[in-house]
Amino acid sequence: MGSVKDQKNMKNSKKAKRKDIRRGSAHYTKKRVTLNRIKKIMEWLQEGKYPNCTTIARELRVSKKTAMRDLDVLRNDWRVAMAYDEIKHGYHLTENVTRLPWMPVTEYELFTIAISQQVLGMYQGMGFQKPLELAFDKITRALDDEERYLLEDVDRVFSFRPFAPEDVNLKLLELLTRAARERQVVRFVYFKPRNKPGKRQAEVRTVHPYHVMDYSRRLYLICHDLKRNEVRTFALCRMSEPMLTGEQFVFPKGFDPKKHLDKSLGVMSGKGDYTVVIEMDPWLTDSLRGRKLHHSQEISEQPDGISQWRFRLSALEEIEQHVLSWGTHARVIEPPELRESVLKTATALARTYSTNESAAPDSEGGQR
Repeated sequence: MGSVKDQKNMKNSKKAKRKDIRRGSAHYTKKRVTLNRIKKIMEWLQEGKYPNCTTIARELRVSKKTAMRDLDVLRNDWRVAMAYDEIKHGYHLTENVTRLPWMPVTEYELFTIAISQQVLGMYQGMGFQKPLELAFDKITRALDDEERYLLEDVDRVFSFRPFAPEDVNLKLLELLTRAARERQVVRFVYFKPRNKPGKRQAEVRTVHPYHVMDYSRRLYLICHDLKRNEVRTFALCRMSEPMLTGEQFVFPKGFDPKKHLDKSLGVMSGKGDYTVVIEMDPWLTDSLRGRKLHHSQEISEQPDGISQWRFRLSALEEIEQHVLSWGTHARVIEPPELRESVLKTATALARTYSTNESAAPDSEGGQR
């Protein structure tokens, strides 16, 4: 137990914190009240009612000094073109105003703006980075000094650190998004992942591009593969020599990329319907607590800390990669196909590390 002095300091610190919160709340409440008054004054101006300090003070129950300050904000800070009419004894607009240029924001809203700025940094170099930066700059320029300080303060204490971000081929990204938007057929050379040392295998693919998505900082194209006659997902980093064929295609009625990947853990979908059950030890249970791996997940935890996670998936490749990354902390209960695949890969790993050879695992190792 701390000393009396420590307890007193802690009590004073809590009081100061509550005072800061109340002060911040009062600050933004005051700004909201000011905004409501100014919006009302703008309504009168747009309706041609010629408000002046006396009528504003009477209708809004404020002092004439406050009314004049509100008019100054409209004229000087918001650059609303207005003038005083000596005959009608009131103000009127000299130019049409379609919207107000500024809105006060709360501290929570500033926090979301700061998060947006961090997300923007994750897409450095992409084609839509510049318009996003311009939009963000437009928002921040409308903030006052105190709000900018709060924004910088949030930025100082919070950030994203994406793992292994992909170097994006901007020309390829722009071509594919354009093709998807304009419904143009695309042809490209696609390189399959290699299971063993040797030359990369390449195939020419002709597709109807539906949707480009970012998953785990890697870009993928969801499209209809004409050769396979089915919807497939291709990684942009394995494409080369892309071109528009000049042909048009009809987007399938009712197709939704989100629904297409509804039973996918990431980007790999299949034709199966698997109930996946993974048993996790207490360490992994605590490590994954609060994580949403899939919208279908159901978690049951025992008093000893061991848990079972249940999913409904259409393919097993991605969940297998997760299970392998969890090592001995996870055990597959269902389905048998996943248990066998994990066992095969684990056996191949044991064989690889039991020798001093540096050769890569063969294709029987379940590498994907």
